[in-house]
Amino acid sequence: MKITLSVVKADIGGYVGHSASHPEVKEKAADELERAKKQKKLIDYKVLSCGDDLNLVMTHEKGEDNEEIHELAWNTFLECTEKARELKLYGVGQDLLTETFSGNIKGLGPGFVEMEFEERESEPVVIFMADKTSPGAWNFIVYKIFADPFNTPGLVIDPAMHDGFYFNVLDVYEDKFVTFKTPEELYDMLVFIGTTEHYCVKDVRKEEDGEKVAASTTQKLNLLAGRYVGKDDPVLIVRAQHGFPAVGEILEPFHFPHLVEGWMRGSHRGPLMAVPFEKATPSRFDGPPRVIAAGFQLANGKLIGPRDHFDDPAFDMAREKANEVADYMRTHGPFEPHRLPLDEMEYTTLPQVKKKLEGRFKSAK
Repeated sequence: MKITLSVVKADIGGYVGHSASHPEVKEKAADELERAKKQKKLIDYKVLSCGDDLNLVMTHEKGEDNEEIHELAWNTFLECTEKARELKLYGVGQDLLTETFSGNIKGLGPGFVEMEFEERESEPVVIFMADKTSPGAWNFIVYKIFADPFNTPGLVIDPAMHDGFYFNVLDVYEDKFVTFKTPEELYDMLVFIGTTEHYCVKDVRKEEDGEKVAASTTQKLNLLAGRYVGKDDPVLIVRAQHGFPAVGEILEPFHFPHLVEGWMRGSHRGPLMAVPFEKATPSRFDGPPRVIAAGFQLANGKLIGPRDHFDDPAFDMAREKANEVADYMRTHGPFEPHRLPLDEMEYTTLPQVKKKLEGRFKSAK
């Protein structure tokens, strides 16, 4: 059975500030998707949130980039925006850059990721949802899952994974991508994906033109809007088991809270903290950045779950380390490396300050 798994996310209003999604907004989203399910537009759905971002998880048989599904997500966000406005939530509709749907949600503000594949006899998937960070946050994670044998022993001992994977890496500024085969081109790939602001892992496949094994949102709101609108709070889908990395291998990279871009005003680096659903409500300095892991078993398109994978004491030390790193980074205040470098802050107020001082810069010769 060929299934399409679509996840569409947007910040349509924070409760309180940028810390959480209001329960009534999530209920409104569920009402809209339940109506679509009864109309046979969807097989199944779940509504989840990470921080102030609303995530619509949907299954259907309509394929990727389907206008009906994208319009459903768009209209759901519009309805949720009205509820957010009624509740006077913060930043109402900030990820919706227009009021008009144009046939595809691409370029309209919300992030989305989709995977069409033949559902296997057992089809476990893990959906990671992050808040207060950008799409490049997944680069380190995806590398560890699909290219690092110290993280994923299946790359060594599972014959089905021993030949490696194909990574499609997107240049988010040029809107072009390049394909790397691992392990053969691993070092070449690391040159690019180590630059997380400019290059993002778009998807991973076992065969160059085959089905996706993993895929992420790669939309950057500041490039779409031409102004500062916060970070992009990305989503990553990873299929597990049976020739793909095991669930435990997929979760393992999060034992290390690596530094990501985002946090306060989208302008600082901080540790990515893996938390259970109920703890995905960042507050300290609007952070630190959070990530949740929602596990599902697909059964003829039905979403069996979610399983809250980070609700596990095995990640307690990672959370402690994240708090230690947060303290260390915060002590830098407005200095790099806590604050992002100027060339990564072109959509904040800093260019305005620089322009104001243009006439005061004098030759040092």
